[in-house]
Amino acid sequence: MPITTLTAGIIGLMLLVLSWRVIQARGQVSKRDDGEEMLKRRIRGQGNLIEYAPTALILLGLLEYQQAPAWFLWATAALFVLGRLFHGYAFSFSDYSPVGRTGGAGMTLSALGLLSIGALVTAFA
Repeated sequence: MPITTLTAGIIGLMLLVLSWRVIQARGQVSKRDDGEEMLKRRIRGQGNLIEYAPTALILLGLLEYQQAPAWFLWATAALFVLGRLFHGYAFSFSDYSPVGRTGGAGMTLSALGLLSIGALVTAFA
């Protein structure tokens, strides 16, 4: 299952980066005026990835196992990863990025919706 494996590897690396950003922010809370807010944003960026990634990876893996079209799997995996990159950047690497936040959330939800519909179609086929 190369598509799911690659996607899971990328998501795992993203989680490591976002986790490291949280660890860094914890050390800076008392040193910066905006330390608490920065920490909250980074924790939400990390937490948001943790909330969505398992469901997307499970759906992707199930569809790949059931031999869904590779183009569909690659496209939805890429959409999900890009969405998570934009969203993670918006929360962990910028002070305020409405485009990254809403664009990332939109891409993530679109990918999750497509994977869910794909799973339902495959289940009833």
